[in-house]
Amino acid sequence: MESDPINFIPARELARLLARRELSCVEVVSAFIAQVERVNPKVNAIVTFLPEQALEAAKRMDAKPAAPFFGLPIAYKDMIATKGIRTTYGSPLFADNVPAEDMLIVERLRDAGVITMGKTNTPEFAAGSQTFNAVFGATRNPWDLEKTCGGSSGGAAVAVACGMLPFADGSDLGGSLRNPGNFNNVVGLRPTPGRVPVHPAIDAWGTLSVLGPIARSVDDCAFLLSGMAGRDDRSPVSLDEPAQDFARPLDRDFRGTRVAWWPFAGHRLAGEDAMPVDARVVDVLSRQRRVFESLGCIVEDAYPDLRGADEAFHVLRALGFVQRYDFLCMPVNQVPPFPVSQSYVDEIAGVKLANYIDWMKSCYCITVTSHPAISVPAGFTGDDPPLPVGLQIVGRHHDDFGVLQMAHAFERETRFARRRPPMLQPAPG
Repeated sequence: MESDPINFIPARELARLLARRELSCVEVVSAFIAQVERVNPKVNAIVTFLPEQALEAAKRMDAKPAAPFFGLPIAYKDMIATKGIRTTYGSPLFADNVPAEDMLIVERLRDAGVITMGKTNTPEFAAGSQTFNAVFGATRNPWDLEKTCGGSSGGAAVAVACGMLPFADGSDLGGSLRNPGNFNNVVGLRPTPGRVPVHPAIDAWGTLSVLGPIARSVDDCAFLLSGMAGRDDRSPVSLDEPAQDFARPLDRDFRGTRVAWWPFAGHRLAGEDAMPVDARVVDVLSRQRRVFESLGCIVEDAYPDLRGADEAFHVLRALGFVQRYDFLCMPVNQVPPFPVSQSYVDEIAGVKLANYIDWMKSCYCITVTSHPAISVPAGFTGDDPPLPVGLQIVGRHHDDFGVLQMAHAFERETRFARRRPPMLQPAPG
């Protein structure tokens, strides 16, 4: 299945080529439209597709002065309200819903030059980490079409992994940016709450759910965050730091940096709270400790004390432990991708799970701390075909840029993000 070379040019480089007029907006958008037409029928990632509208916008953009994200296409998660474009929230109740206004993130990226190409799939009301719903059906994992892509930003992650988009937006309450990043060998960043302001919002003061970027590299994740972030007075929790801070180079010397390394085979969250991890995930991630040691980090085994993470006292006590280190490395999810026909995992390593989201406890226990966290490709299982496994890197309070820098260093050393799904390889002969 041949792809246009444009489809896998890094987003930041693509923006430079567009700004210098070495590529036109029409050329770029046309390449991504063609890739959607080639690949999407197999994976069902983009559920509302607007090729004609996107091409018209590209023609208009070619006649304008360049903007920071000039001519780059995006398809928004189907939880994000888009004026005049169907937004279903993955629910039959909203199957024909067409919002009258854009959410703030859409306004912001449109003003920066991004071109809307459609919407990406999500579970109903983004509730869960398996992307399927009664309106559009299931989104499939491009590394194995019989496996789940994760969620709830599953359509976004698959679209990016397959070169149908250069990057994408998503949201994360209990792991919905990190989990699909993990399952699709792309990068998903959960920023600090307030880093990407949300408006309108049902709970303007809420900090559990955040918006953030998905991309094929950490550098492109930071690039898109530079277009999403920045204060807006309509969001009372939005942060003041300038968005352009995230456009800076990510290179950094990590010698002497302290990293807490979760002993993945320990099967413990803290104390007596069990958090089983699939042996295949343990096998992949345990090999990556040496990467941080090679960067000059001081790596020590440690368990963050996150018992009773839903109780404020225990969470606040836990934060004191976590902040002794600069970074915490741990699984994104406790299992690799599972069959797309299976709604959720109910047992890991012989341990029966209490409910339908316990297989992603390793994500949602970090959510309640409000620390920034990223999923970065970390290797593949020994399955046939091999399945992606991501590493979760958690940073200090408000240190989103530091998380991006560490993930960038890990990505540069390991190069797992360069691998493409086998379904994108041309047929032999």
